[in-house]
Amino acid sequence: MTTRATTGTPAPAHAPAHTAAQASRRQVLGAGGALLLATLWPTPRSGRAQPAPHPEQGLLVENTPAAFAPNAYIRIAADNRITLILPNVEMGQGIYTGSVMLLAEELGVDMAQVAIEAAPPGGGAEITGGSTSVMTEWLPLRQAGAAARSMLVQAAATRWQANPAECTTRSATIIHTPTGRSLSFGAVAAQAATLPVPQKPTLKDPSTYTLVGHAQHRVDSVAKVQGRAVFGMDIQVPGQKIGTVAACPVEGGTLGGMNKAAALAIRGVQAVLVNAQNNTVCVVADHYWAARKGLRALKLHWHDGPNAHINTQTIYEQLHDGLSGPAIVANTKGDAPAIIAHAHATYTATYQQPLLAHAPMEPINCTAHVRPDGCDIWTGTQIADRARDTAVELTGLPKDKVMVHCQYIGGGFGRRLEHEYVTQCVDFARQVPYPLKIIWSREEDLTRDRYRPAYVDQMSAALDDKGFITALTHRIVGPAVVARWDPPELTKDGYDEDLSVATVITPYSYPAYRLEFARREAPGIVTAWWRGVGGTRGLFVVEGFIDELAQRAGADPVAYRRAMLAQNPRALAVLDRVAQEAGWNTPLPPGRARGVAVQFAFGSYMASIAEVEMPDPDNVIIHRVCAAVDCGRVINPDQVISQIEGGLIFGFSAALYNEITLEDGRVQQTNFNTWRVMRMNEAPRKIDVFLIPSTEDPGGIGEVGTAAAAPVLANAMAAAQGRRYRTLPLLSARNAAAGKEQG
Repeated sequence: MTTRATTGTPAPAHAPAHTAAQASRRQVLGAGGALLLATLWPTPRSGRAQPAPHPEQGLLVENTPAAFAPNAYIRIAADNRITLILPNVEMGQGIYTGSVMLLAEELGVDMAQVAIEAAPPGGGAEITGGSTSVMTEWLPLRQAGAAARSMLVQAAATRWQANPAECTTRSATIIHTPTGRSLSFGAVAAQAATLPVPQKPTLKDPSTYTLVGHAQHRVDSVAKVQGRAVFGMDIQVPGQKIGTVAACPVEGGTLGGMNKAAALAIRGVQAVLVNAQNNTVCVVADHYWAARKGLRALKLHWHDGPNAHINTQTIYEQLHDGLSGPAIVANTKGDAPAIIAHAHATYTATYQQPLLAHAPMEPINCTAHVRPDGCDIWTGTQIADRARDTAVELTGLPKDKVMVHCQYIGGGFGRRLEHEYVTQCVDFARQVPYPLKIIWSREEDLTRDRYRPAYVDQMSAALDDKGFITALTHRIVGPAVVARWDPPELTKDGYDEDLSVATVITPYSYPAYRLEFARREAPGIVTAWWRGVGGTRGLFVVEGFIDELAQRAGADPVAYRRAMLAQNPRALAVLDRVAQEAGWNTPLPPGRARGVAVQFAFGSYMASIAEVEMPDPDNVIIHRVCAAVDCGRVINPDQVISQIEGGLIFGFSAALYNEITLEDGRVQQTNFNTWRVMRMNEAPRKIDVFLIPSTEDPGGIGEVGTAAAAPVLANAMAAAQGRRYRTLPLLSARNAAAGKEQG
């Protein structure tokens, strides 16, 4: 067990007033005796957060106009307050802590001395998602800290008439080593602001790191444990009312009628609002339960519309129909179809994956106050630019009059990459003179989600006389999420870039390869991101197929993969490590079996082994899961391990139980009694995570564990049952029926 000192964070500082200029790579602005260093956030998928609860104090931090810029800022005030203005949102992944670690390491301060303030909207397509936050922060935040450190040291050395090389920084203090003289950062901030910014600041040697690579307590833990962290659900604006909403349960349906008088008769109900454009009703009251009671009293009547005939089977039939006929060639190497046509042997398998909901613990919510002179929005969002822009469009206000205050998110998983709930809230708030908070019920949250698409994949391989792949074709049939979400940026030549690239990038290479995409948009629903759409769904298919080929060749699954990874040392290293730690070649107790999976997803390598027992075909006991991870240089080891553990359990819930089904156009899963979450007694008895030391730049980690869950569990269950699992969820009636047929 590692013992660590508890760290705290001082109260946040507000930004000095200034007008943000168009920034170069790095620029310095001096104001009010403070040093303000900005670094441009360079990548389009890095992430952006708005004014957020302070991680330690749990206070709502309000940005002043001085903080408005699409940049990551270091602000050092004359009173020695240090503020990191962060363009990522905290939704449990630990990005606040990792960012503070990177900045504090290079700047030469204690983590407790750094306050976090959130960057305002204005960065275009920047988001928090795709496991990209650490990857994109790794260099810019260190450069920002190093540049600021250099300027502060130079300012102090000039005052002392000393050599800057003789100075060091520690705990926000510059120290002249030969004489022991010292000055606080704040004491020289104004002077440092007049100096030129180093274009290539010298970064610290990683061998000298005291924070990065060492386990640290999360900076938001204390506030969360003490109940002081402010989530969207916690927002209390003076004079606000609470609303809850209902939309037609069938996508595309319209409002037929309601008993408005009955709702208004409920004590505490203030108004019944209607959004005619999207046929949504909102009951506003003094508190949530009055609003909820009023909504029930409406006795809403809906015209179901053109999607009333849609059911789950309709969707799957459409997907399977796409296995033949035209398709877009998304990636190709050699002439795989020709090689397969003349191969020594071939093998084909078809896989099916269901619609999935996000079901975060914090249901959808948003608070908005629309006034003639401005609009304020308080919500949890992974993409605040779109939250702001939808309010601008609805209200007609200029962008600088719309403020988005981003709160802690109680579960994102890609759901809060959508912004339709902000549109909904702002539209209703336009109809009332007071601030309005809307809260979706759990039922509304599940039945009106933006769902992870259902997919069907078909893999065909040409095999040599030893059972190894000489050519591979892979056809994906399903929706293109990005075609709706951001077609100009992420859709290439008609196919979903995220979906296809994430499927192509595996640890394996093949002599010939052809990836095809047949687009089929599911009728009657809206599809969206879900904790790694491409990587999560693609790994179930690829690793299941590799496992089947190993079985067909009569080969050990680990040895078969080792032979395919001979040219990939990082992948081979994680596989060898996990096989060793899991005791792959050691005997198992009677009734138990192991399964393995290897992956390269979100910039990180991981191999995992699950040890399971299946007393009967409908019951699986996960005794142990081992994972070896090479995610490049590790920032906070504890957080990496936590992300793998949590990601696996999240993924196991989906892999074993979860499927959104439709009947007469209506989603059938309405709460956690019908949308099952893995319970404590069902979770793996033990999860062991082993981190591989690396000097490579960091990869992503937030979705890596989830991506491994379905393939490693399916392969272990196949070993236990002696039959393959090609359909999710694993404990579905379809798999039970298939097992009886195979039996």
